[in-house]
Amino acid sequence: MESSMMNDMHLGIDEADLSPALTNSIIAGPCSVENEEQILATARALAEIPEVKMLRGGIWKPRTRPDAFEGMGERGLVWLREAKQETALPILTEVATPEHVELAMKYDIDALWIGARTVVNPFSVQQLADALQGVDIPVFVKNPVSPDLKLWIGAFERFQKAGVSRLVAIHRGFAYYKESPYRNYPMWEIPIELTRQLNVPLITDVSHICGNRELLLPTAQKALDLASDGLMIECHINPDEALTDAKQQITPDALKTMLAALTFRSKQSCHVERDLAGWRGEIDDIDAELLQLLARRMEISAQIGEYKKQNNVTVVQMDRWKQVLDGLMVTGQELGLSPILINKVFEAIHQASIDRQARIMEDE
Repeated sequence: MESSMMNDMHLGIDEADLSPALTNSIIAGPCSVENEEQILATARALAEIPEVKMLRGGIWKPRTRPDAFEGMGERGLVWLREAKQETALPILTEVATPEHVELAMKYDIDALWIGARTVVNPFSVQQLADALQGVDIPVFVKNPVSPDLKLWIGAFERFQKAGVSRLVAIHRGFAYYKESPYRNYPMWEIPIELTRQLNVPLITDVSHICGNRELLLPTAQKALDLASDGLMIECHINPDEALTDAKQQITPDALKTMLAALTFRSKQSCHVERDLAGWRGEIDDIDAELLQLLARRMEISAQIGEYKKQNNVTVVQMDRWKQVLDGLMVTGQELGLSPILINKVFEAIHQASIDRQARIMEDE
């Protein structure tokens, strides 16, 4: 590799210590390489920012609709290589097929990333792993679109078995079934668990997590606080005219301003917060499940209320409730739960059910 940063980047699952090459570093560049002028102007501006260690640029863009801009292909690789030669920034691009790998090698791409839609498909990952056998190049693996930790780990294992030793994780968020301010919900506990199980550096792609510029700064700070080794941020010389993902891209000047506002922490100072975030994430998920179960319980309670009304049965049946509560106490104690907690929680739930059924009884 031509860059000293790339020479120093010995990254692998079996490696005990992270290379300093990625620590608190920034990977930046446009979502898509659109034309020669755009990528060169962006690269020149980014080269003036010391924290930027690599230039990213999409050459092949997997799009949802077939008529959308799907990248410049081989022509874009020519311009990306030109940007590297002029600025000395190592270059990183996405590959999705063995043909992409072959072309990337032809144009001296320094590192590759595997996109979220590709990681979803083990067959595609295996084809790329086979294509990279014997190629000594860093491979960045994005998380799959779905929140599937095993699928993400499986992608790393496929590359490792093919002899790819320099592997890096990219956290870009996950598809989420509920409304969220994020384009892709962070689910921080998943990348944290990945790094617990695999000794790989972690880069956070805040642009794809956020989907808009307004959330970039707080999300980037959160990632750094949780011991992310670096950030991937989409930058465009004129983001409002970008052909892809215009809302989440920023100018190099805006990137410089954002970096000045961030607090970069040592790895050691982040470990406590990172560990807590993993547990807190699990609690958040459990709380969300509890709410879903409570909502379902109240729906059933309402159905029971309707049935009682139709059959002229009283709302409160204390013998039944005492029997239920006694059973809950026994089960709860077997699970190590406090009787006081069980009593308070289920008395509150029972009272809410009574109130709901009473309103049903009152409605004519």
